[in-house]
Amino acid sequence: MSEPSRPESRNRDVPQPNGSAARAGGHTVTAVLDPATRGLVRVALELADGSEARLGERMAEARQAGTPDLWLEELLISGVVFLGFPRALVAMAEFRRLVPEPSAGAEVPDYERWSEWRTRGETTCRTVYGKHYGFLRRNVRALHPALEEWMIVDGYGKTLGRPGLDLVRRELCSVGMLVPQRVPRQLLAHLRGALNVGATSEQLEELLDLAGDATAAPEAVTVARDLWRELHDTLRHN
Repeated sequence: MSEPSRPESRNRDVPQPNGSAARAGGHTVTAVLDPATRGLVRVALELADGSEARLGERMAEARQAGTPDLWLEELLISGVVFLGFPRALVAMAEFRRLVPEPSAGAEVPDYERWSEWRTRGETTCRTVYGKHYGFLRRNVRALHPALEEWMIVDGYGKTLGRPGLDLVRRELCSVGMLVPQRVPRQLLAHLRGALNVGATSEQLEELLDLAGDATAAPEAVTVARDLWRELHDTLRHN
């Protein structure tokens, strides 16, 4: 695998499983985080540990910075996968204080589409994990077949493969949600996944800088920085 901070990765469109490119709301994800994406990532960093009041402040700041409401809603829906229903519900309730109604254009779940979710989930998961995709599925299946099925259909298909937020921003937010949780294996997988879908080293480094300003424990941020340094060094020498 080549060095992740390739100059040609800047300002390019990245094909997404849902057919969109790595742009939404008229913005492209650039080599460093644009204000709208930075606001989104700041919210992601607060979801695990932040108080409701602080979450509300970050959401309001993100909207002032130009983060579309649909991006924020999609982030909070993704929170079900990474944080569980309790934190996702708390976060969405706080968001509803700012935006009382769901955004127009969001995908409405239709459980008759489960086979489509499976296909979308396989595509999305393969894009995130790259050459590690087969190993991931075998490993999760060995833990329990139900976990593998839910990961693909419910996690990557029904939830993370939704339109409304491109996969680059989804993966940056996935990293943001994982940093405070001290789950190094999952965090390493999504640091790598963010690079696989088209994020740059500069974006991830800025994200980790932002984590230092969030409510995450300093030890959790240190672990995240160490994992990123090891991954970056490995990729640079391959």
